[in-house]
Amino acid sequence: MLQNDTFRALDRQECLRLLAKVPVGRVVYTRQALPAVLPINFSLDTDASVLLRTSPDSDLVHAIDGVVVAFEVDEFDAATRSGWSVVVTGPATAVTDPAEHERLSQAGPASWMPLRDPVFVRIESEMVTGRELRGTRGTQ
Repeated sequence: MLQNDTFRALDRQECLRLLAKVPVGRVVYTRQALPAVLPINFSLDTDASVLLRTSPDSDLVHAIDGVVVAFEVDEFDAATRSGWSVVVTGPATAVTDPAEHERLSQAGPASWMPLRDPVFVRIESEMVTGRELRGTRGTQ
């Protein structure tokens, strides 16, 4: 019988700590009744929600506003066969409150693309799950 001490589930706090370490994740949503995945830079807000900054003309905003989505981040090392993955699942909503929009313009995520009149999207972290794989070099 194999002992599996290389895999472990991560608790919410560990997941949030790891989530804050990386600049890019992937939003998973439905586009035209098909699954879609889009890499995008992000930041975490003080309430642990995921914040996205994008164009008001973005298909993403129209596809996810008011819908439950998943947001995934990870980090892996192929040489050691180790890494981790975190998934945040919750409703996504476009930020419409002017005061909140102004706050996020100052403290929210900076887009890697030049944007005029950006839109912020908040993904609530209703469910946060993660796992870690601690591999060893050359193990099969």
